[in-house]
Amino acid sequence: MDRATKKTMRLLDRVVIGLLVLLAMLLAGLQAARAAEVVPSVGLTHAMSGDGGVKPFAGLAVRSSVLPLVKAELGVAYRNDPYQNGNLNVRSWPVTTSLWLAPLPTFYFGGGVGLYHTTYDYKDGLGLQDETSSEFGTHLGGGLTFPIVPAIASIEVGGRYVHLRDKTTPLASGSIKQSFVSTSLGVTIKF
Repeated sequence: MDRATKKTMRLLDRVVIGLLVLLAMLLAGLQAARAAEVVPSVGLTHAMSGDGGVKPFAGLAVRSSVLPLVKAELGVAYRNDPYQNGNLNVRSWPVTTSLWLAPLPTFYFGGGVGLYHTTYDYKDGLGLQDETSSEFGTHLGGGLTFPIVPAIASIEVGGRYVHLRDKTTPLASGSIKQSFVSTSLGVTIKF
């Protein structure tokens, strides 16, 4: 081969390598662009020592992939449970962070921590002052996702067990168990 042909081959090699690197970067960029998810959800909770039954709740979460099989989530929710035959109403606004392992595209499990901002509303006429507090809690859970529009949206069914510290109240001897289980139905919207 003469010198001009070798130069042309090296230049052509560089162009091909450059195009391959550009294509890889574009594909990685597209994947990163789809890395965020917003998950509005509704569900049911059951307090471990509430007045029984299940109560509705609503939540909103934002997720992002941090590793190929790991997603991080930041969520907020609202729930309301009666205790002590309706003499105490417990309203909670948890802000949670979670790490979810997703070994399959349609299955995830994991856990996390949360700050539970809680208001204890006592029934009028009891002469008790309402109080508000914030405390940390932990949760374990998992869920299933069912794609409805691939790479854009999925239906999600999830469940959690949330452990919170027991709360003493002036209404009863001992304390109430604030831990609860929840199930949720949401729509995962990918960006």
